[in-house]
Amino acid sequence: MEDFLPSLHINKYAFTKEGAVEYTLNSFMKNAWPIVYIIKNDQLGEAYVGESTNAINRIQQHLSNPERQRLKDLLVISCDKFNKSAVLDVESELIKYMSSDGRYKLQNANSGLVDHNYYQRKNYQQLFQRIWSFLLNEKYAKNPLQRIDNSDLFKYSPYKALTTDQHESVLQILKTLNLPGKQTLFVEGGAGTGKTILAVYLMKLLSTQIQAHHIDDSDHVYAEEILNVVNFHKNYPKPKIALVVPMTSLRKTLKKVFGQIKGLSSAMVIGPSEAAKEHFDILIVDEAHRLRQRKNITNFASFDETNARLGFDKHEGNELDWILKMSTFQVLFYDEGQSIKPSDINKEVFSKKKWSAKLVRLQSQLRVKGGADYISFVDNLLHGSCANYIPFENSNYELKLFDSLADLYAALREKEDEFGLCRLLSGYSWEWKSQKADVPDIALDGVSLKWNSTNEDWINSPNAFQEVGCIHTTQGYDLNYTGLIFGTEITYSETTNRMEVIPANYKDKKGKHGIDDPEKLRSYILNIYHTMMLRGIRGTYIYVCDEKLREYFKEYLSITSSR
Repeated sequence: MEDFLPSLHINKYAFTKEGAVEYTLNSFMKNAWPIVYIIKNDQLGEAYVGESTNAINRIQQHLSNPERQRLKDLLVISCDKFNKSAVLDVESELIKYMSSDGRYKLQNANSGLVDHNYYQRKNYQQLFQRIWSFLLNEKYAKNPLQRIDNSDLFKYSPYKALTTDQHESVLQILKTLNLPGKQTLFVEGGAGTGKTILAVYLMKLLSTQIQAHHIDDSDHVYAEEILNVVNFHKNYPKPKIALVVPMTSLRKTLKKVFGQIKGLSSAMVIGPSEAAKEHFDILIVDEAHRLRQRKNITNFASFDETNARLGFDKHEGNELDWILKMSTFQVLFYDEGQSIKPSDINKEVFSKKKWSAKLVRLQSQLRVKGGADYISFVDNLLHGSCANYIPFENSNYELKLFDSLADLYAALREKEDEFGLCRLLSGYSWEWKSQKADVPDIALDGVSLKWNSTNEDWINSPNAFQEVGCIHTTQGYDLNYTGLIFGTEITYSETTNRMEVIPANYKDKKGKHGIDDPEKLRSYILNIYHTMMLRGIRGTYIYVCDEKLREYFKEYLSITSSR
């Protein structure tokens, strides 16, 4: 890596026709060497990031672009070790981090950002850290990389580079949107496969006007994506499009994110009831498994009024029906394994809809560093299929079982100090007493804790580490480390050789009211724990209340004894 650092050059020029006198003398630019560049206006707070092997011509093109003409300064980043793959990667990283840093709003479209490997990529990633240090020192950036990594704007940025898996999905979706007539498309994938990221990416991609989509080189490998976007905009020059998010907390978080991205607005993120008020060209639905039916909801009158207005039976119409009726195209991001309560539309309803819809499947695990091995282990652990497993070990992921909650909490605090975004979660085995009185809700091993004091963006709230989150405040969010309490509502039966639930100990009244089938309740509770076990990017720490379940877990997880 030492050979890379002395060869890095970052030069500043005036972004004007007169400034060409200087930047055309840049040895890398005039010799058609791959470079990365930033065009910016500090007063306006806007910037554009690009790369090119024909930079002089490319900058001249920008000088003719009315949007780009508002910018004033040109930063040229060059290195004698740069190749085309490297500059594509550095460009992608700059777009990703600058869009989330908050110093500038980017004029970039988000098409063609695809993750790829290449020779010595780790060296170039270290080189990027040097570039970012320069931007920080010159006040062209505000935040260190780790702080950006933990921000909502970064986690839900539409400028994330897509995996090959995700990019293929985008192409399938775009081709479907260019078909005539109404179209419904299901995008299926488990927790951590990037469904929300892809939904946000599509919102930016489809909301950006044709002229903003530009590819530096005519032979660009991702030109097919642009062609499909161009064809879409020919049919829908100003598409009426919205992102439907059923969960209130996640919806408010995404509204904040959209308000900070050029070309998007918080008004584009809506709830299902808003989607039922007017017709849309496209409705993209994140967490579609959380769309509601008329069961265990808080406002029956409003639900019934919407059903009546749209011509659906009072007791049978649901939020999925509303979305299908009030849009020409629907893209539904769906995972039946994350349905967690009776108000969620039954998976049988979705299955019927899928018969006549197009299907796209996401496979790559993007959140959890333990990858497919960890996902498979969690599936088998929760469903009693671990008979041939040895205790889980993975150098990329920390999975630990603690016999003391106090020790777990102490270990989690160490990770919080190091990485941030480490939170304690639990199954719903305790009533929410602190909502009405200043008393602890959970008291275990000398540790007294309260449930989340807010339902809105609890993950980022000031007191979050001192509290315990539930599934309702964490579904859809990422953590660095998860501390997870398996509560008293779940045990292990040696008779049935599987995890069983104890309904009396499950305190979520709306989560179990009206459920006559115990297998249905068991399915919901297992889905809850499965979803929470997949929140942690770097690791999951577990404490189990029930003795029988603890003994079962000890067979397959490394146990951390009391200090």
